[in-house]
Amino acid sequence: MKIICIGRNYHDHIKELGNDVPTEPVIFLKPDTAILKNNEDFYYPNFSKQIQHEVELICRIGKEGKHISPEFALNYIDGIGLGIDMTARDVQNELKTKGLPWELAKSFNGSAPISNFSELNKFTDIQNIHFSAQVNGIEKQKGNTKMMIFPVKEIIAFVSKYFTLKKGDILFTGTPSGVSEIKIGDRIEATLENEKVLDFYIK
Repeated sequence: MKIICIGRNYHDHIKELGNDVPTEPVIFLKPDTAILKNNEDFYYPNFSKQIQHEVELICRIGKEGKHISPEFALNYIDGIGLGIDMTARDVQNELKTKGLPWELAKSFNGSAPISNFSELNKFTDIQNIHFSAQVNGIEKQKGNTKMMIFPVKEIIAFVSKYFTLKKGDILFTGTPSGVSEIKIGDRIEATLENEKVLDFYIK
């Protein structure tokens, strides 16, 4: 099982970090050791002093496929949920200045808390789903999938040209603006269409 993540997929988040708008999806990977399930606590790593949360719609792949056409891409999804892309921003900024990959800042142990998954047919339109994240009860991020630069079906088609998608793979689809720094003792909650699906603490 692999975790495929999309960076820079919301204009407002690109703007807040001062990045360029991509012409095709920006891809990075997380290993399965990044996953936190069942609202397990997130333990602050000792190599960073600036961990930030990035709430994202996530899709679980339900069957194997490669070179998938956009018009068939949604047939490969068997679940929708939310994930938090925990990012060591200080580490990432240092890597970016050196022109190096982001994995040390994005793919460390526990860097991918995920919710349970709901069936795709629960949602009328995958490109019109509201989601948000709160820290200590204060809303920090609020987005809708219609704001994506690259919609889900295009992401799946693009990724499948390079990687065979397999049952159980998880796709993180990008984050809206409002990312903020977290501290030990903080509580993070996330809602998907007004249903709270994540609720965990920073230790």
